[in-house]
Amino acid sequence: MSFRVIEDVAYRTKEGVKAPDPVAYEQKIYQRGLEYERPPFTFQSLKWEAQAEERMAAESKGYVVGNAGTGETARKNREAFAKWSIVPSRLNKTSELPNLSTQVKRISEQRLPFPIAIAPVGVQRIFNPDGEVASAKAAAREGVPYIMSTASSTSIEDVAKANGDGVRWYQLYWPSNEHNEITASLLSRAKKAGFSALFVTLDTYILGWRPSDMDNGYNPFLRSDNIGVAIGFADPVFRAQFKSKHGVEIEEKIHDAAAEWTQTVFPGFSHSWEDIKFLKEHWDGPIVLKGIQTIADAQKCVELGLQGIVVSNHGGRQVDGGVSSLGVLPRIVDAVGGKIDIFFDSGIRCGADIAKALALGAQGCLIGRPYVYGLALGGQEGVSHVLKSLLGDLELTLHLAGIQSASPEHLNRSVLIREDEL
Repeated sequence: MSFRVIEDVAYRTKEGVKAPDPVAYEQKIYQRGLEYERPPFTFQSLKWEAQAEERMAAESKGYVVGNAGTGETARKNREAFAKWSIVPSRLNKTSELPNLSTQVKRISEQRLPFPIAIAPVGVQRIFNPDGEVASAKAAAREGVPYIMSTASSTSIEDVAKANGDGVRWYQLYWPSNEHNEITASLLSRAKKAGFSALFVTLDTYILGWRPSDMDNGYNPFLRSDNIGVAIGFADPVFRAQFKSKHGVEIEEKIHDAAAEWTQTVFPGFSHSWEDIKFLKEHWDGPIVLKGIQTIADAQKCVELGLQGIVVSNHGGRQVDGGVSSLGVLPRIVDAVGGKIDIFFDSGIRCGADIAKALALGAQGCLIGRPYVYGLALGGQEGVSHVLKSLLGDLELTLHLAGIQSASPEHLNRSVLIREDEL
């Protein structure tokens, strides 16, 4: 019995968009099964977490699996999907599998082959030594945009190199106004490195109450291993300011430098809507605000002329007892849909979850924890496996439900019903 990685990538073109064929991945698995081979990773998406936990140290496991408080918000995220059911339509004659390509016209000039992107997750080297480099390479190979976290354990420039010709967006943990020079430096570096859109996380100006991390006494941003502070330690403005203040290079006072960088990107207090002006002045491209949960905030984003929002509660990692992300999605779509690009995250674990979020009005979904589990299980190949599995699952879910594409024309609320209305 062999456990070779399934490396073959089949491509197809739809609407002029060339992309890997996720269903071909399934077919290759079955073909190799005829030779009594089994794949190296499970296709049962709800098992990825448990299998990854077996591979991770207590600290890294607590960091990625843990949630804020009692985990109520994270549970609500998952439970919200079960409240909606897909209603299949029959005898819809088709000659090809559903088209998964999507258009987020305010964020990307080009049509994207798939309606998902890799969510910004920091400190990836605590899950696998290759960290962000592995994830960025996998994203490019699978035709999925890569969103890089400010908390990455790899520099902006090295992630860009790994991502190559892939679509990449930069996520900002936003320093306070007294550090505007550092913010401008980060944005400049990202732009020069080919990151085409800016995602600004609004709900993490301080880390939430995370019992699993506290049980381990673990904050990856305060360690001297460079994992949580790589972007800061590579930033010329931060380095110059540190040397001016302390009279030595970062490497000579690495503990102090780690603490100062952490305080810079997690300043403890929120910005205001007025501060968006600074971002517009220093970022020549689309700006997306991540962490929107209310109609009022979504409408404010439209008023300010921003290009996109992410309806997100950070996967339940920041606020305990919060509302589910999917629960508020339809209301926000009803209020601002068509006026701004809308992404969704928090709780996605399978293709049907993606389908439901798209049907409720999201134009794209960010995949978070699942690809981190893939990273822990098998580096770049593990991330690729998760992305292909989710997309193959999505495509066949739509196909067998009689839904011809992932576009709003075919995938909308008419294909869903609430279970409590049956």
